Order: sequence, then C-alpha cells, then structure tokens
Amino acid sequence: MIGVYKRASKTSNKKVKKGKKIESFLDLSVGDYVVHENSGVGRYTGIEQITVNAIKKDYMKIVYQGGDNLYVPIDQMDKVQKYIGAEVEKVKLNKLGTNEWTKAKAKVKKEIEDMTKDLIELYAKREKIQGYKFSKDTPWQAEFESLFPYQETEDQLKAIEETKKDMESSKVMDRLVCGDVGYGKTEVAIRSIFKACMDQKQVAVLVPTTILAQQHYNTFKERFENYPLRVEVLSRFKTPKQQKQIIEDAKKGLVDILIGTHRIISKDINLPNLGLVVIDEEQRFGVKHKEALKKIKSTVDVLTLSATPIPRTLHMSLSGIRDMSVIEEPPQERHPVITYVTESKESVIQDEIERELSRGGQVFFVYNRVEHIEEMASMIQKLVPDARVAVAHGRMTSKSLENIILGFLNKDYDVLVCTTIIETGMDISNANTMIIYDADKMGLAQLYQLRGRVGRSSRQGYAYLLYEKDKTLSEIAEKRLKAIREFTEFGSGFKIAMRDLEIRGAGNILGSQQHGHMAVIGYDLYVKMLNDAIKKVKGEPIVEEIDVEIDLSVNAYIPDNYIKDELIKIEMYKKIASIENKEDMLDIQEELEDRFSDIPKPVQTLLTIAYIKSLCKILKIEKIRQLKDEILLVPITKYRTKQKIGYNIVTELEELLEKMCKVK
Repeated sequence: MIGVYKRASKTSNKKVKKGKKIESFLDLSVGDYVVHENSGVGRYTGIEQITVNAIKKDYMKIVYQGGDNLYVPIDQMDKVQKYIGAEVEKVKLNKLGTNEWTKAKAKVKKEIEDMTKDLIELYAKREKIQGYKFSKDTPWQAEFESLFPYQETEDQLKAIEETKKDMESSKVMDRLVCGDVGYGKTEVAIRSIFKACMDQKQVAVLVPTTILAQQHYNTFKERFENYPLRVEVLSRFKTPKQQKQIIEDAKKGLVDILIGTHRIISKDINLPNLGLVVIDEEQRFGVKHKEALKKIKSTVDVLTLSATPIPRTLHMSLSGIRDMSVIEEPPQERHPVITYVTESKESVIQDEIERELSRGGQVFFVYNRVEHIEEMASMIQKLVPDARVAVAHGRMTSKSLENIILGFLNKDYDVLVCTTIIETGMDISNANTMIIYDADKMGLAQLYQLRGRVGRSSRQGYAYLLYEKDKTLSEIAEKRLKAIREFTEFGSGFKIAMRDLEIRGAGNILGSQQHGHMAVIGYDLYVKMLNDAIKKVKGEPIVEEIDVEIDLSVNAYIPDNYIKDELIKIEMYKKIASIENKEDMLDIQEELEDRFSDIPKPVQTLLTIAYIKSLCKILKIEKIRQLKDEILLVPITKYRTKQKIGYNIVTELEELLEKMCKVK
C-alpha cells in the first residue's frame, strides 16, 4: 500500500449522503452529441467491448474532431452527459490532444463566477432596501379568493403564499413566477393585485403586446366585477380622448389597476400611489424598456411572470440569488391534448373543423407558407361554407394583425388560418382544435408550443398533425411526429423538446451571454459550474471532485444476453457509475434483479467496483491498480499522512479488494 493512513478509533463511519437522482439516459442514441468533462464535445457512436489480457470490459466510444476516438471506461460514465445546448447544426466538435476545451471551460467558469458575484451583490443590496410593508390578508381577500372557480394546485398555492410573504415583509419584492401557459400564474398575480389594492395602492400591469393587454383586461374586469376596483387598459384600441382621460384619472389616483404595453412606463404616466408592478414575459421587452424596468424594481414591489419552463436544477441553483416560484403541476381540470398524425385530406380538415364548431368552439389552422395562405383560407371556406374564416401572418401590419387576433378572441371568427406567429402568448380558451399543415417540416419544440395553444380549459383539446398525401417521410420527421403523438401525459416523455425550451428559459433569466456559454460547454456542465460559483461567492465549501482510476484484473460488464437493448444498457451503466454509497448499490442491485432476473458475475463485479470507487473518494485514494496478486492504493498527494479515516471504512475496502483478487 502506498501512503500512510492514520486509523481512527473503531467507530462507525458517518452516514454517506443519499445519492443524487439519476437522470435517465434512455434518450441517448448512437450519433448524439455528448460532453466529456475532461475532453469536451464529441459524438457518441456506441458501446464497444474490448478484451485486454483475457479481461473483458465495455467502453463508451466517442468520436472527436478529425476522427479521433476516445474510449471511456464504463465505470467513468458519470463524466459523460448528453450534450444539450446549441442547435444540432451549430455544434462544434472539440479536438483531442489540444488545450481548446480546457481554455473554453476556464473562460466560461470565470464569466459564470463574475455574473454570480454581481447577482449576489445585487440581491444583497435589494435585501437592505426598505419597501412598503403590506398588511395581512383582509376578510375581503379571503372572500375574493373563495370565489375562484377552480381547485388550486399545490404549486400554485405555494407561489401565492411566497408572493404574499414577500409583500408583507419590509424588503422590496422582486419575485419571478415560472410556469407553462394555463398553469395558473395569472391567478397568482390577481391575488397579489387584490392584496395591493386593499392597502389603497395602485398597480401597473406591464405586458409585451396589445393583445395580451386586452386579454388581461378582460380577465381582470371579470374577476374584480363585484369589488369597487377600477381596471383600465391603455392601448391603441382606445381613442386618443379615452387614453387622455385614463392618464389624467391615473394621476389623480382614481385608477386602481392600469394595464398596458411599455407605454405605461412612459414619463407622462404617473401613478402617485404605485405599490405593485406585475410584468408578464419580461424577456420579450427590448433593452431600453428593461433599463426602465430596473429603475422601477429598485423602489416598488415587482412580480414577474414567465411562461418559459425553467429547469429544476437551475431553479435550485438560483434559489439563493433570485426569489423564484415554479408552477409545474397542470390544473386538475386540464386534459392532455389528444394528438393525431395523419395524411392531409380535405375530408379530415372538413370533418374536424365542423366537429369543433358543432360544440361552439374555434379552430387554429396552422399553415406556414405566407405566399399561399390566402388560397388555403379560400379552400377552407369552400369546405366549411358557414365558418367565419380569418387569416393572420407576420407580414401583415401590426394593426391589421392585432385586429384579426382580437376579433378571434372576441369570437367574431371561427377559424384562424395562421402561420406559427401564434406559437407563444396566445391564450384563447375557446379554441380547442388545432390543425397543423406540413407538420413534418417543424421542429419538436415548435410543435410542442403550437399544440400548447389548445386544451387550455376544461374542454378536451385536439391536435391534428398533417403531412402531404403519398409523401415518404424522412426518418427524422417520422420520429418527430411519433414522439409528439406518444406524448400524451403532462410532463412525460418529450425530453429533448422540453430541454430545448428550458434552455431558452435559462437564457431568459441569466441573459443571452450565459445562454451562449451553455452552447459552448453544454447545459449540465454549465449548471455544475454555476452551483460551484454560487458556493464560492457565498463562502460555502465546494466538494472536490475526485477522479478515481481502478484497474483490476476482473471481468466487469453487462453481458448482451442479460440486457439486449443498448439504450437500457446505457441507462443501467449510468446508474451504476453514479453509485455514491452502499444504499445506492443495493437499490440498483434490487432493480436489476427485479427487471432482468439473477445478476451474472460480471455485473455483480461491476457493482462492487462502483462501490469501491465511492469508498476511495472518502479515503482520498486516486488510483487502485492490480499487479498479479498485489493491489496498490495511491492516495492523493496532498492528503497523504493527514487524513483521519474511520477504521470500518478502511477494513471494508481491504475486504472488498481481497474479494476482488479472488474473482476470475
């Protein structure tokens, strides 16, 4: 044995923390991009078994720039993550044997640390600013909330409670509420608005588009109709005379809730009793307006709503920097959208439009070719003569577009033939059928967001993904359509598209520069660096990663006759490589026996080696090497002779290694 250990008294070793939840690797396929923490971005080409000196081991093969191969031992699979970052066509492979990856990581690490420092300093400053301390809930508040016609979800109630707690404290609130559209963010805002009004404070509700302003106005008018609160909206749909009157009344404190686009943060608009600002989709505002918002945020309570999902890992990382509530549960009355993938036929289009109209609903017909959109609308009009058909696309003037969408919102039209401009920000609960033409030409994330426009109420939503008749779909298009058809339950499957959306969400919170860093090193490594940076700035200990190299003359792999499917095999290898304690090992052992029957010797050996590795991390041993019947243990240089180790751990390691020597 190399190095000297000081054995402590015979006391049981401290319980090792429960292993982190393993993310499924089932969506990793041959040809996908991966990130190796030490070597960078490469392309995964499968698992290869290599025999050296009659010892069989499986390796993960990764190809890098120039065709160089890296064979990663299966027990080091925890160093490899599926690459999630830039769009596939923009991914650049790293080159082995150069320092470009080390440089890229160092650069990103420094910039993450700088950003984290700034964010934490800003957060600390905000904690010290004295704001208005709102009163506890009034009896009216309780009565108002009891009139909400739906059952709140647990996430929703938690977000409401956190927001109220912020408002009742003396610090200035700056809370972000994230959640998919229709998951109840608006109700969180409505209750906080009512609370502010109960203290005679005015509220400004800032939205990115005139249509959203009108939607919020309609919702708020309905919710507040039984209470003496005046709700107004400033938009182009009001005459100049009406706008002037609203601005004057707001200055006199006669308007309780003012809704509008960036117009309401203009210098000529003054709300003397402003106590709360609600911002919907802040990332959709320009730089100039964001600067104006920063000034507002330093003096009054601000509640920001975002419909872009935020990854749980990022949410946890940022919890000490940004006050954030995440709503992940869909409302109880929501039904998953029933999705059909079929050839494009006039009979299908006609039947589905007529079916939706017969139940008093409306239809989105997504057609992404602007040059032929009018022809498509005419065809639909002929198929369903009684339908009121409207057209909407991005080349129309903003005024014409808004008038059409507002008309659809007010049920003046039955069918909206439109491009993908409706992808985000549209909330029309009466439109519950969507027909997407040439769906095979769209990306997964785009299809997901489009389909999210329907099924937003208690009424069942339907989506029809059409492709040209007699057309042979490409393999990618077929997989894409199959994936979205199979994605029926909320929050299940569909990992790639959701992760793509989550990365957009991460970019929205941290800024476009950080989004670029995610593209360079991949999302998972970025979050790991961010966690370390936050701990460093806060002065918390960072758990040092120890790379343990184990070279034993034993067969340790999963035989093909035990697990045939390579994707499932990868998933199990990933789990085994992430073992952190005995409990983890026993859990995985139980899972293997349950799913695949009795464990063969090479698999049991693999589990034991993974557990040995976890003990080596505690003992600060970086290398174990077998030389005939002897085993050398090499401790990390800086820990030699200093480390006090529990007697039981050392004994257990010795017993396991002795056992390994006997394995053939």
